[in-house]
Amino acid sequence: MKTGLLFAGQGAQCVGMGRDLAEAFPECREAFTRANEVLGYDLAKLCFEGPESELVKSHHCQPAIFVVSMVCWRALILQYPALAVEAVAGLSLGEWSALCLADAVSFEDGLRVLSARGRFMQEACEEREGAMLSVIGLNMEALQHIAANAGVEIANFNSPEQTVLSGPKADIQQAEKLAATAGAKRVVMLNVAGAYHSSLMASAAKRLEQFLQSVQVRAPRIPVMANVTGRPHGTPEDIKREMVRQVTASVQWVSSIQSMQQRGIQQYIECGPGRVLSGLVKRIHAGAILWNVQDRPSLDKTLAALAPKAG
Repeated sequence: MKTGLLFAGQGAQCVGMGRDLAEAFPECREAFTRANEVLGYDLAKLCFEGPESELVKSHHCQPAIFVVSMVCWRALILQYPALAVEAVAGLSLGEWSALCLADAVSFEDGLRVLSARGRFMQEACEEREGAMLSVIGLNMEALQHIAANAGVEIANFNSPEQTVLSGPKADIQQAEKLAATAGAKRVVMLNVAGAYHSSLMASAAKRLEQFLQSVQVRAPRIPVMANVTGRPHGTPEDIKREMVRQVTASVQWVSSIQSMQQRGIQQYIECGPGRVLSGLVKRIHAGAILWNVQDRPSLDKTLAALAPKAG
């Protein structure tokens, strides 16, 4: 059975994440120690103890989720070294976790990039007030009509049922009314700092492009699905270009999972805090087998399920 890995994006964070794995495995504890050294502050304490008000800030949250995601992966592969991963995908910042797993970027460079990316995005949020809206139960024609009329953009194609809109706050509020009138099953304003994956992030994308000039990127050793295309990344130069585009472009999550499915992936393991991506995959890939690693209990449960297959 072919296995794919999934890595979460911003919003999955929670105080206490990664703590029990760091206590259980020296290699996981070492990852937090190294992160503290690279970033110059105690990221481990922020993950383990909070406060939540600091953890949710983009320049803290993005490297924090990255480190916890890689810690979850390390714990899994330490306990199950025979695990073969055929492809990997990550949502938004999770795409950097995926690139790190595939050896396209180093752990240290991934940290530096996400610390800077989070800072650039937070500053873009402060330049202009933006918002994001999750819409469930409308077809694409209706969503495109709403986006055009409200002056907003489609940020995430999360599942066939769920799409996220992004744009200026007043326009998103207008889109909320239009979606409700159009018969959406559910419309939810997201608790985010701004209009991610929209043109309001243009200044952040420009600064990230400059930052990436000094970052070494290699060809991935396994296929990594690109958010902006839903297909595997190409050359290192292509990766840099698409990771800049990703800041303002729509996240093609449905296409990413469909690409993995076409490659024969039947089993997905979500590494990192939360199980949001597993829920989305259920709605895209019928019959997919889903596991996750976010703490010691979920690791043990996943290993118990994988071990018979290994034998």
